[in-house]
Amino acid sequence: MRKLYKHFSIKSNERKSTGTCLQHDGMPTAECRRDEQSTNRTRLGDMASVATACRQKISYVISGLCRRCGSFPIECSTSRPLLCQTGTQVNLLQTFSSLSSLPSSVRLVEVGPRDGLQNEPTLVPTAVKVELIHRLAEAGLKTIEATSFVSGKWVPQMADHAEVMASISRSPGVTYSVLTPNLKGFNAAIASGATEVAIFGAASESFSKKNINCSIQESLERFAAVATAAKEAGVRMRGYVSCVCGCPYEGPIDPKAVAQVSLALYELGCYEVSLGDTIGVGTPGSWAAVLREVLTVLPVTAVAVHCHDTYGQALPNILTALQAGVSVVDASVGGLGGCPYARGASGNVATEDVVYLLHGLSIDTGVDLHKLVQASDYICTAIKRPNMSKVSQAMLASSAK
Repeated sequence: MRKLYKHFSIKSNERKSTGTCLQHDGMPTAECRRDEQSTNRTRLGDMASVATACRQKISYVISGLCRRCGSFPIECSTSRPLLCQTGTQVNLLQTFSSLSSLPSSVRLVEVGPRDGLQNEPTLVPTAVKVELIHRLAEAGLKTIEATSFVSGKWVPQMADHAEVMASISRSPGVTYSVLTPNLKGFNAAIASGATEVAIFGAASESFSKKNINCSIQESLERFAAVATAAKEAGVRMRGYVSCVCGCPYEGPIDPKAVAQVSLALYELGCYEVSLGDTIGVGTPGSWAAVLREVLTVLPVTAVAVHCHDTYGQALPNILTALQAGVSVVDASVGGLGGCPYARGASGNVATEDVVYLLHGLSIDTGVDLHKLVQASDYICTAIKRPNMSKVSQAMLASSAK
């Protein structure tokens, strides 16, 4: 904070010497309500006056955005870290106050039974998968990705997809979605009683070719048949975009490429597009850039985020998305999952950790955290792997005392 106070003090001295307000394009200081004493105060409480004392009465930040230019302050191109692209001063307290404009509720999409388990080296019994799904529904999760209708040859862990869907005792109000990579998978999913399917694309050509053995354009053409069939069957369709912040083969990804693929999926008929940081390299800054581009082509109500925690940035990234107005978050119980095509990538963000964050912000999820932790403990014990959720670790340790 010392550097910040010094920054204001320097500006005060410059203003005094020139007789003009640098913050307002040369406005005479006599017309500015800021007095010289307020600029030199070093208490955080006094800093609020720095951004609000002038007669312009600019409201700087709403939902993490600058009201003057609509940009994310963190994505500012200026050399001064607290300025947005127009040069408007962004006050720290104003940024913090944007928390008050976060969504009042968030819909969590639980991907653990599918994305979390699909790469487990030892086959998980069907009964264990079904029990996990039941426990997640009992904990209050309303959208659960149950399985994937892919070839058992390529993803052995999902070979029991039909058995899983047939064994689920479906709770009222809960959507049990499934992943369908092609028309054959879609037809099998519908036969199993699925009412929502998901398709997936990538923002990286290299990743697309290594993951599904085709280009981005070819993948979209392949999914067109699924989209047509879904519309005819009255089945809702969700879309995924992989590698939105970075690719294990290409490195950083252009946010405009993410927006293009997102729009293509939306135009195919996806009611919602989930943006996936597949290898977990995203930061609040890179996520802000991605969201800024995507939200120019999609309504915020059609956008979800899917974060991995490779570098411990998942929760800050989710908060960035919330400040941008996003209210749908993907997560995996116990932090299960990863990506076999993304070397070194750790698992999805843990659902428990996301719920703890959201509840701490007074955001409703409809989820019982204690029951969720029990479900997490159940599956991690069943598959004999450590629980990656910090919240589960803490709560389970506390209950064991």
